[in-house]
Amino acid sequence: MLQLGIQTENVVEDLYPEEGFAMMAQAGFSCADFSLDEYLNSNEIYKGEQNHFFDRSIDELERFFIPHKKGAQAAGVKIQQMHMPYPIYVPTGSRELNDYLWKEAAPKSMALCAFLECPYIVIHGFKLARFLGSEEKEWEQTEKFIDSIAPYAKETGAVICIENLYDSVGGHLVEGPCCDAVKVAERIDRINEKYHAEVLGFCFDTGHANLAGLDMEKFMTRLGHRLKVLHIHDNDGIMDLHQIPFTFAKTRENTASTDWDGFIRGLKNIHYDKVLNFETASTLSAFPNVMKRDVLAFIARVGAYFAGEAASCF
Repeated sequence: MLQLGIQTENVVEDLYPEEGFAMMAQAGFSCADFSLDEYLNSNEIYKGEQNHFFDRSIDELERFFIPHKKGAQAAGVKIQQMHMPYPIYVPTGSRELNDYLWKEAAPKSMALCAFLECPYIVIHGFKLARFLGSEEKEWEQTEKFIDSIAPYAKETGAVICIENLYDSVGGHLVEGPCCDAVKVAERIDRINEKYHAEVLGFCFDTGHANLAGLDMEKFMTRLGHRLKVLHIHDNDGIMDLHQIPFTFAKTRENTASTDWDGFIRGLKNIHYDKVLNFETASTLSAFPNVMKRDVLAFIARVGAYFAGEAASCF
């Protein structure tokens, strides 16, 4: 049976992190997606604002997260992936802001990944195609960033994972970075060959794929072994809502908005054997707090369904 994971956001609190990890374990999750991005909010970054969380030294940051590490261990929950704060570059932002993101937040995120014994860290590629004129030039900038942190990954054994994103142009949703599986596979292989180590992998995001209209089965199958982590969540095809799978329908006959059958076939085709991780923190804030345990248990039940269907090919 595949293992199940879920975000720590809206579950694990800094004051008593052990309680949140215990709640996750009781609901049926053995793995956690550590929401490091929660400590440097993306909405604030896009506004050109920054807090001072990553002003701390690496030693200070590690001390801050010792209770989280111990809480996860006590609950028997593996911190299996984490999300680096994003965006890591704002094209309209100040040099001071971008230097802080690239030179402070990013390397310290890699250090925390190692401290928490987390094997995968997810990053967002730069959304620069319309600023620079092409997807290729956009990727060049993302690759420069990957090169800045890849030595940390090689040293610690962590794998950086790029993620399929969507973009918005004139109110219309379009494909964003990393939506061409052929290019993604070639780039991952080339970078790993350059470092003589597996420093780069892929995070497949079902919600972003639905927004961009990607063929999930074909995309996942083309990625194959390069697919290391998942961000599983649902939406209506219009907004990035991060809700529970099977929540939205696109017809009166209740045809699911997201192609979950294609997703399952993709898992089967590549014999995916890692973690079914849910990026559904927004769901938890939509329900009354007293229902949190019930909602977590239901998400785990959906995960058990996916695991059972995906394992039927073995």
